[in-house]
Amino acid sequence: MLEKVIEIIQEQLNLEGVAITEDSSFKDDLGADSLDLFELVMAVEEEYGVEIPAEELEKLTTVGSVVEYLKAQGIEA
Repeated sequence: MLEKVIEIIQEQLNLEGVAITEDSSFKDDLGADSLDLFELVMAVEEEYGVEIPAEELEKLTTVGSVVEYLKAQGIEA
């Protein structure tokens, strides 16, 4: 699942070839702004058929936190 999430991030943020890890922070490491994050969340929701509530978004600050959130929703790779 991590690889697919990283693939979505690279595509949405135009970061082809950039090293992205589970610990990568969207804002600090990847330079994502609020619009980037909104588009990224929409892409993840579409890919995994899940709706991420607004109150959860502020907790999703790293690549790993998105993967953990999806796993907590019962979504498998």
